[in-house]
Amino acid sequence: MFIKVKTPSRIHITLIDLNGSIGRVDGGVGFALNQPSIVVELRKGKNKCISKNTELKKKAENTLNKLKSVFGFEAEVSILEEYKPHCGLGSGTQLSLAIAKAYSELFGIKLSVRELAKIVGRGGTSGIGVAVFEKGGFIVDGGHSLTVKKGFSPSSLSKAPPPPVIFRYDFPWKVAIVIPEVLGFAGRREVNLFEKNCPIPIEEVRELSHIILMKLLPSVVEEDIDSFRKTISKIQKIGFKKIEVNMHSDIGIPELLEQFEGAGMSSTGTAIYIVVESEKEGKILLKDMKKFFEEKGIECETLIATPNNTGARVELNEV
Repeated sequence: MFIKVKTPSRIHITLIDLNGSIGRVDGGVGFALNQPSIVVELRKGKNKCISKNTELKKKAENTLNKLKSVFGFEAEVSILEEYKPHCGLGSGTQLSLAIAKAYSELFGIKLSVRELAKIVGRGGTSGIGVAVFEKGGFIVDGGHSLTVKKGFSPSSLSKAPPPPVIFRYDFPWKVAIVIPEVLGFAGRREVNLFEKNCPIPIEEVRELSHIILMKLLPSVVEEDIDSFRKTISKIQKIGFKKIEVNMHSDIGIPELLEQFEGAGMSSTGTAIYIVVESEKEGKILLKDMKKFFEEKGIECETLIATPNNTGARVELNEV
């Protein structure tokens, strides 16, 4: 018998509050996509991972070891589909949750996705990855109380549980994505990003919160793509997102975001996304954005993704 899990990926639009003066930190906004995805198969056996990607293999085996330390069981995982880590599309969280969910199904462990996420150490800053694994869609999470999380840090250093979801809605649009062959911030570089730049001025947090509540959320509910694009462009210039974007000035990401209205950078990069009304429009935009990077000597991967409004898919195979 083996368990197969297919995950969404996610666009992380922005963190909301890295000021913390009202007693909460973090908060996140993002949405789920069907492409790219992680697909794993898990069966009973000695802890090991079969994968072409060395980093994902190491992460998978680390997740299996965490689960063994709590529940005592061992399992073998095969990663059948994967995508590049540290590009801003959330592969680490999706891989860890896929393994944890498959493990819980295989061994009859009755825990929720959020409980599993806490065990494998995901959702300690943004809750978008955990929420899109659960149900897909467009998500806003409420961040962490300072009684639970004491300061500013990326998920890799946070022991906090996943934050509460305060808004979820089906996401209506396809998304054109270009992924430059340059890594986003991870590990010590990501930690330094938080340590150097937090707290964010409260005025910027208030401005960001205002446009999320009164522009971004209504644009999703009303399926107003023009308003959504304009709001995404504005978000790139506010708060912690502005800092994340400017860290990639060397490869021209701030310049590209100025050039293409509606484009945003997911998480700490380097994936660039823009919602589109049709596949034809998406292909035109991707051609132009790819050309932008290639003129700087940077190769890119491109795709047009569909929204995921259901979350991860789990299959039991009696073999």
